[in-house]
Amino acid sequence: QVQLVESGGALVQPGGSLRLSCARSGSIRSLNAMGWYRQAPGKQRELVAAITSGGDTNYADSVKGRFTISRDNAKNTVYLQMNSLKPEDTAVYYCNVHARLWTGVVGDYWGQGTQVTVSS
Repeated sequence: QVQLVESGGALVQPGGSLRLSCARSGSIRSLNAMGWYRQAPGKQRELVAAITSGGDTNYADSVKGRFTISRDNAKNTVYLQMNSLKPEDTAVYYCNVHARLWTGVVGDYWGQGTQVTVSS
């Protein structure tokens, strides 16, 4: 199995910054991609940013230029640096991993979520 533990969510004022972290553990044979999704009340979960095993990144248009996804392979951790936060960034942020396990199973795995609230 795969375990993902997110941290870093908080209440922050508009224009502020936060860094989310997601530490993974488990029997992963190969990692295809890691990403951050978010879900605001009454809305569908949406992709915020993703990074592939090769280092390619992808961002939602709404966060381009403000958010940066990165990873530390030695620490099995992926980060989301969020700058110039806006009230519309308020949501629960979820870490996602698409991976193949040593059992051969391929799938998506999710963290428990961390709350980000942008408000004055």
